[in-house]
Amino acid sequence: MSVDSMLKAPAIAAGPLTLVHTADEAAGWWRSAVIYQVYPRSFRDLNGDGIGDLAGITAELPQLARLDVDAVWLSPFYRSPQKDAGYDVSDYCDVDPLFGTLADFDAMMAQAARLNLRVIVDLVPNHCSDQHAAFQAALGAPAGSPERDMFIFRDGRGPFGEEPPNNWESHFGGPAWTRISEPDGQPGQWYLHLFDTSQPDFNWDNQAVHDEFERVLRFWLDRGVAGFRVDVAHALVKAPGLPEWGGRADGNSCDGYPGHDAPMFGQPALHDIYRAWRRILAEYGPDRILCAEANVDPLPRLADWVRPDEMHQAFNFPYLHAGLDVHRLRGVITDSLVALDAVGAPSTWVLSNHDVVRHATRFGYDGPAPRDGDGIGTFDRQPDSVLGRKRAAAASMFMLGLPGGAYLYQGEELGLPDGIDIPDSQRQDPTFARTGGERLGRDGCRVPLPWRAAEPHTGFGSGQDPWLPQPASFAELARDVQTEQPTSHLNLYRRMLAMRRQLDLGRGSLAWLENWCSDTSLAYVNGTTLVVMNVGPDPVDLPPGHVLLRSSPESAEQYSASPETYDGGHQLGSGETVWLNLPVG
Repeated sequence: MSVDSMLKAPAIAAGPLTLVHTADEAAGWWRSAVIYQVYPRSFRDLNGDGIGDLAGITAELPQLARLDVDAVWLSPFYRSPQKDAGYDVSDYCDVDPLFGTLADFDAMMAQAARLNLRVIVDLVPNHCSDQHAAFQAALGAPAGSPERDMFIFRDGRGPFGEEPPNNWESHFGGPAWTRISEPDGQPGQWYLHLFDTSQPDFNWDNQAVHDEFERVLRFWLDRGVAGFRVDVAHALVKAPGLPEWGGRADGNSCDGYPGHDAPMFGQPALHDIYRAWRRILAEYGPDRILCAEANVDPLPRLADWVRPDEMHQAFNFPYLHAGLDVHRLRGVITDSLVALDAVGAPSTWVLSNHDVVRHATRFGYDGPAPRDGDGIGTFDRQPDSVLGRKRAAAASMFMLGLPGGAYLYQGEELGLPDGIDIPDSQRQDPTFARTGGERLGRDGCRVPLPWRAAEPHTGFGSGQDPWLPQPASFAELARDVQTEQPTSHLNLYRRMLAMRRQLDLGRGSLAWLENWCSDTSLAYVNGTTLVVMNVGPDPVDLPPGHVLLRSSPESAEQYSASPETYDGGHQLGSGETVWLNLPVG
């Protein structure tokens, strides 16, 4: 029985429902897709140099097909000096030799097609590497030249131009401006970089920049990619005059929303850029997509990015940051569905990615994790790893029951924790160096994956040591070990994803089941499926029904093909989620 018909029923055994979202019948594979993020450096190393590569991705794509995801999103693999793990691109239309060749990319695409997996690639249009040919040309050209106008160069303040053009700070710490030496050796202009000094920002007021990125889009669309995840999509255009702004580029504005009125974020001209890109994608058919990494709030403002002629999706950062706060979660889910329904777009849901502490570690704390997301070190308060994995499983099951698209980050299906025991000498994130170690950065969530427990480096690669050290706990969490354990994190994910597809939850509806929404629990009905999550310290009673799946099964028998049936009296433990059918009576 659907939510709509349940709302019309004279009596509902479990209590009243509050309808938020009706079933999605619009065309588009992405509207309900599960997309798996691959961070190439850390996925699989096949050539033995300690860094993952495209050949390693190709070799393990069958594992992702078995996981039953719809698409793979690749973080950058382009030519790069690797000052920021590939987000400093020196050539957008070639593969860095670190990862292989264009032929390796084509082989990976062919394997993905055989497995019915789409491939989405990262696009980094806000900035490039200081080794990019265009920036090198700008350094060799005079002020005011067309070469300089590809980037944001300005004269400095002060009697001799010795002070930055404004007070903007870099996302990675320190000033967002660096002064160059002119071709004659004299101190010269300053260039803007919202991130590292090695990542100059493009000048999107220049049509030549638009033309270049339209060329890049076509290059990869011609090679068959299903679309693009657009890095820092909210930052390309800066406010005219580059007005002063107090604090980090990613800091909070005066109204509490991240970047809500920041002059480097969310400028109106951005939408014209993405409308033009959408038209280009449409030339290649209806199935190519754009996903915005757009850290804007409140949610109705985010909906502007996914209007019918702009992006297809946008990451839901408010959901990621809601943690296990049930009131905040309910608010974010409701507001997301209402705001995005208004423009005919699906919501997305995500719990981890390459920029945040993994949720199996974040949820190992009662309260917020240390350092507010800037990494966790050995001298910080340590998480409860068992509790973290248990809560991570519950949170993932709760998320995968929601209507819309879902993004998974590589290794979360194994319940992997962050790498905490990383010596300072091995940290790679430029944030660590630019803040003098005050912010540890994102290395912990980027540690290479464990594939096979008995092999060197747990199967990541048999040659040199991985580029970041793996925690000792990775051996017991390796994919081959978990494959043989019926109740493992991995096998739970496989069952969740298979059942999500079977029940068509991504296309479903959502209504809150009020009697099971409290200060410590949340419950919603999607189609015929009831999802209940308990984050409190005490068990909660469950309504009568048929149990489809538990996040913490007591035995392998609870994963049997026949669902458990009961008439009431069962309970859901602390830190657990359940999917069940709810009878009407």
